[in-house]
Amino acid sequence: MYKIISDTSCDLTKEEIKDLGIEYVPFKISIDDKDYIDDESLNLSEYLINMKKTEKPIKTACPGPFDYLNIIEKSIDKDIYIVTISGKLSGSYNSAKIAEKEAREKYDDIKIHVIDSKSASAGHTRIVLKLLNFVKDNDFEKTVSLIDREVENETTMFVLESMKNLIKNGRIKKTAGLIANVLNIRPIMISNNGEIELFEINRGVKKSLDKMIKAIETECKVGASNLVTISYVKNKERAENLKEKIEELYDDVKVHIRHTNGLSSGYADIGGIVIAF
Repeated sequence: MYKIISDTSCDLTKEEIKDLGIEYVPFKISIDDKDYIDDESLNLSEYLINMKKTEKPIKTACPGPFDYLNIIEKSIDKDIYIVTISGKLSGSYNSAKIAEKEAREKYDDIKIHVIDSKSASAGHTRIVLKLLNFVKDNDFEKTVSLIDREVENETTMFVLESMKNLIKNGRIKKTAGLIANVLNIRPIMISNNGEIELFEINRGVKKSLDKMIKAIETECKVGASNLVTISYVKNKERAENLKEKIEELYDDVKVHIRHTNGLSSGYADIGGIVIAF
């Protein structure tokens, strides 16, 4: 028996979380004076409207050690796996590690492993989906080895329709962001050991998305990926078109599409696309 715990950087749906027996430890998000909990109660439509209206940055608070420990202690008879957003993007991983340490000190025989996804959104989601496959056929030690290797081999890329939220949240200089918007520049960004780096600059979203699809072949670290995940913010048709193109270009690949949850929506912004392979 196993228990998978994840923060809400992962973009699995409410139904999947329930059906797969995964438990979310939610981020808390503030927009102006309105507080949101990134769980099944989140009104995503209202959240996105308020996010778009405000000129202020959104504020996020990661889960604390107690939030993780509370679920761990209810699952001590199971193999426990905790998956978090990149430790270089948030304190969630550190909170989970503190909870893991406390649990090990309290329960001698506990089997628990914290996984830094070194990603977010689609990349985090992909790691959870791979973990679900591994736990079905492997013991705890083998699963840990397989999922840690999967994290090291995964690549996450994204293209944003708007840089407004990156500017507001201080992720990019205001002048550079405004110039990029005026010139219709839509960079492709890529993960590198848990950090975000520039991959390529193009004019227009379509060109960047086409280049990102082709990069699956050149940037994949294992020759060919058998699973590609796509997360989108309010642009399902674009995500479905990407899925079709990926399936046309690459053999034997499964493509999963999901709308972002609250945390990823806050940074990817409306129109954003994130893929992982």
